[in-house]
Amino acid sequence: MSPIPDTAMKPLHDTGQDHLPQLHRPRNPGMALDLDWIARVQANTSAIERRAATLPGRRTVKKDHQAAWLARAITLIDLTTLAGDDTPGRVRRLCAKARQPVRPDLLDALGLPPLTTGAVCVYHEMVPAAVAALAGTGIPVAAVSTGFPAGLSPYHLRVKEIEESVKAGAAEIDIVISRRHVLTGNWQALYDEMRDFRAACGEAHVKAILATGELGTLKNVARASLVCMMAGADFIKTSTGKESVNATLPVSLTMIRAIRAYEQATGHKVGYKPAGGISKAKDALVYLSLMKEELGDDWLRPDLFRFGASSLLGDIERQLEHHVTGAYSAGWRHPMA
Repeated sequence: MSPIPDTAMKPLHDTGQDHLPQLHRPRNPGMALDLDWIARVQANTSAIERRAATLPGRRTVKKDHQAAWLARAITLIDLTTLAGDDTPGRVRRLCAKARQPVRPDLLDALGLPPLTTGAVCVYHEMVPAAVAALAGTGIPVAAVSTGFPAGLSPYHLRVKEIEESVKAGAAEIDIVISRRHVLTGNWQALYDEMRDFRAACGEAHVKAILATGELGTLKNVARASLVCMMAGADFIKTSTGKESVNATLPVSLTMIRAIRAYEQATGHKVGYKPAGGISKAKDALVYLSLMKEELGDDWLRPDLFRFGASSLLGDIERQLEHHVTGAYSAGWRHPMA
């Protein structure tokens, strides 16, 4: 089998390990809360759903080009374990997978350079184990925080949790917003909360989890997205992965169009992270094509786009082996941890 052609791999030649957006571009500093802008925001649900329904069939990539896109998707994964029975040993094994997400023989056959995932995402208690396991790799540790997943712990403890995770070495903090502020239209409270969380993160960059499955409407999703960006979020993220409805294409389309509107108004780029329910390689391809069409090539790098996933990596690795051998392999050949 011949290596993947340079034309297909060109976007991967600059894949490094400096994943944080603040290392590539100025951080989003936020802006004053603009309630007039928020009041004007609308979301045409039927039109958004129609557009989203066309996405899986509108763009397809095949053969070597598909393998190149899947390799790119690997570099965008926040490899995640958020289970009650997590142990330091499990986290260390997950970090080993993040350092070498694809078997070397497959990389050689595909003509691919060494790859890593975008980050490893864990609970606060597991941050030290992850930081130690990833030392020297440049792969950041992301910690879920602020009373994840419900965000209903005492406010001062949520802020303190951020500070403790940053002190432990987390370079990224995935916070959860208070959904009640969105559901009651208390945009000032949401803005103030997000500003406090951003300040507590310091140099660590912050992903605002909207828990979109609990916000009721796409208009609420659009408005919450804008408020969090106004308050300085580096990323906006769909879900905790614990809700009954997680990342969907209509929600994603709504959020990334809010990102586009914010960039047009302020000049600042904000990242996007769909999380929960993205487990198949074909789904990753749909999301990548959506980002390319709606926001452009800048959002095909880990400093502006991540998948919140765990099982996704295993399916991508199986697809890459199929590309090399022509046969699908058993899942145990691609262990996650």
